[in-house]
Order: sequence, then structure tokens, then C-alpha cells
Amino acid sequence: MRAVVERGPKGKKSVAFSLDWPGWSRGASTPEIAVQTLESYRERYRPIAKLAGMVREFDAAGPVDVFEDRIGTGSVDFWGISFSPSATETDPMDVDEFKRKVKLLRACWKYFDEVAAHVSAGMQKGPRGGGRDRDEIIRHTIRVESEDFARKVGLRIPEGGALTPEGLHQYRKDYVAAIRDYNDGKVKRRMQSGTLPFLIRHSAFHTLDHAWEMQDKDLSTKA
Repeated sequence: MRAVVERGPKGKKSVAFSLDWPGWSRGASTPEIAVQTLESYRERYRPIAKLAGMVREFDAAGPVDVFEDRIGTGSVDFWGISFSPSATETDPMDVDEFKRKVKLLRACWKYFDEVAAHVSAGMQKGPRGGGRDRDEIIRHTIRVESEDFARKVGLRIPEGGALTPEGLHQYRKDYVAAIRDYNDGKVKRRMQSGTLPFLIRHSAFHTLDHAWEMQDKDLSTKA
């Protein structure tokens, strides 16, 4: 399984992520621990591959193989999250790669929706009582993607426009269409930084990371 290690410039944190399975990404204090943590999330990512109809391919993937080891942006040191594309994530993608990555992004969305529908409304709080409840996590996840990430491919929606079921359905449909147009060269304004494969990966990660957060903080399973 091809992976990339991205280190913060100051060496405070690192992140390891899969090149072929968007959303499968974990950060840690060192590159070695980040790779170990990424591997430990293999079974947690498997439902995404299953939803995308790729579970056989996923199960056949070998152990984590660090394909690239690079220095990322300063944000890696603070968040332990990848904020820039690797050397192989270039525009445009061929038809097969595009379809595959969009299918996995859709699977991440579906997984997020299913988790959100079944976890408790209240979430387990941190040691000082901090942390968001379920609906706050849902709103944050949807708004960051629809009102920030989507702008990179020229899609702009009204503030809060994706926060209703109908609005979310339409937004996701429009986001995929905008991604397709960008990949086909129909969007004149190109990203100042980043690439389309990175944007898809980042969208998938942000969605999946918060789905896992809700699962981990779900009070209905703690009893």
C-alpha cells in the first residue's frame, strides 16, 4: 500500500497517508508512529472500500510501503495533517483514476452520514469539558468542505446552503461536477496551491476523520 510521510518543518509532528485510498491518513509525533498509526487504522478504513465496491482490492493491498518522505507546510507541525500534495498528486487525472477517487470520496460521505445517524447527540467531552457535540461536528464538517474546499474548483454556494438534506445532496452533486470540470480543464481559474488529487484526498480525510471522531466519542456505546 503506497503511503507518503509528510513531516512538519520543525519536526514537531508528522503525518502518513495513503496515495491510493483517499481519507486513510493519520498524524503523530514522529514519522515512525504516524506510519504505525496509519497501519492500525486499516480495519477502520475497510468499510469505506466496501461501500465503494473495492473491498477485494483493499484486502489484497500489502503492508504500508513509504513511497515518498517529504517536508510539508508549517501546519503539519501544528495539526498533524497533510496540507499539500505529494509529488505524484498532479493534474490532470486520467479517467480511471478520477472515477476511482470520486467513488471513494462518495463512500466517505456515505459512511459519515451513516455514523452521524446512529451516534448519540451528546459527545464525550475532553478532560476539561471541551469538545463539540454531534450536530456541531456535522455542521463543521459540511461547512468547511462546501464553503472552503469547494471554492478551489470554482464552486460557491450560499452560506449554510448545504446544511439541509436537500442542500447537502445538491451540493455534493455540484461538487463532483465541479471536480470533473476542473479535471477536464473547463475551470479557468486554477488553484494557487494544491492539486485536484490532493483536494479529493483532503475532502475525504476531513469527512472520515470527523466520522471517526463521532464514533470514538459516541456515548451510546460507552455504557
